[in-house]
Amino acid sequence: MVFWYRTGYNPADREITSPMLLSFRVANHRSLRDEQQLLLTPTYDTEAASTHGYPAVTVIGIFGANASGKSNVLDALIYMRNLVRGSLRESEPGSGITRFPFALDFSASEDPSLYVVDLLIDGVRYTYGFAVNDERVVEEWLYSYPLKKKREVFHRRNDEYSYGEHSPHSMKQVANITESNVLFLSVAARSRQELVRPVYDWFMRVSVRNPRSVRIAPRMLDSVDRLGLLNRIVELLQAADTGIESAEIVEETDAEFSERTARQKTPQGFVPERRKDVLFKHRGEAGTFPLTLREQSLGTQALYEIGVDVFRAIDRGAVLIADELDSSLHPFLTAQLIRLFNDPAINTEGAQLLFSSHDTTLLGKIQGEEVLKRDSIWFTEKGDHGATELFPLTDFKPRRDENRERRYLAGRYGAVPIISDSLFAAAVTARREAENVSQKS
Repeated sequence: MVFWYRTGYNPADREITSPMLLSFRVANHRSLRDEQQLLLTPTYDTEAASTHGYPAVTVIGIFGANASGKSNVLDALIYMRNLVRGSLRESEPGSGITRFPFALDFSASEDPSLYVVDLLIDGVRYTYGFAVNDERVVEEWLYSYPLKKKREVFHRRNDEYSYGEHSPHSMKQVANITESNVLFLSVAARSRQELVRPVYDWFMRVSVRNPRSVRIAPRMLDSVDRLGLLNRIVELLQAADTGIESAEIVEETDAEFSERTARQKTPQGFVPERRKDVLFKHRGEAGTFPLTLREQSLGTQALYEIGVDVFRAIDRGAVLIADELDSSLHPFLTAQLIRLFNDPAINTEGAQLLFSSHDTTLLGKIQGEEVLKRDSIWFTEKGDHGATELFPLTDFKPRRDENRERRYLAGRYGAVPIISDSLFAAAVTARREAENVSQKS
């Protein structure tokens, strides 16, 4: 399947300026009790860096049993992103900080939660992190590494701040207006401190795809229309053999607009906008027939929605976090979405996809092609006390040609559920006995 290749493009000619996530560390967040690290720098140069010309892999897939903590790893990065983007706007003075410490250890509620990212932006590495408890930001720091030498931008310990020699005096004044439960990075970025903007802007570009969230169709359609994504999404749907031949965005007619606005009570002076919809034209025996998005199958709707997220991330060179990427999608389609990020002729801006999945077919080959490289596969597993451990496939030193799907299902890598047949049988028996007692009574 081919998507809008750029003719004459050579990945080796690229100057690496795209912002990329190199690593993420977290501790004391939901099931992640002890510090865990997701490392995106490649282990096998022949599979990642030399192929894309990037310093980090463009795809990370996290696999594991139900309730093993796959989603919590992604949720921790989403939490960090949301706090950076929203702490200044949403935190009232003295209201504390909403967080989610490990619940199966009483001491965890007293310990801070930790979040750290390593980024490469315009050829410069940055390390940004913070630790928070229920009341305040306990610690926060930002370091840059121009010319590979560590340079302090700021370091906050409770209400005490230190700054590097290159940090302007105006940055020091920001501390005076930063509440204890608000991130300094957020306040400094809004105060036009240019030294922190690259990192803040990276968080602003991170997008999230959650299959359990309610998508607002009109807002999504506005993005499709404004960014000119419809033709590319149609190509994706055609490649999925959905029977769609074309699509167009249409506005409601004058009669529909007049009828709707007549029924609505609108404030004086408010002019409502015309509603838009997307019509997909399907092949039929007697020609083509238009169907709205709501009339499509769940699989087509899911592919349309994630297609919007994927193309936006690829165009912007951003990170896309997708919990349960394979939800409502055939494995072939999930594999094709992954390949969009892995193909340097398509993913020219260094966009990265971080996803969780139960679909073990993604660990092997689909249509004769390997879906995920060895560097891109991670696992989660819960210990005896309910804490999640995150570890990469590369810990097992896998051969390039080994059958990873089969070895995973055989338990060679761990991260599979331990199923008790006797407990399943006992549960079924107990239910039948309860039903018999209910019928007799």
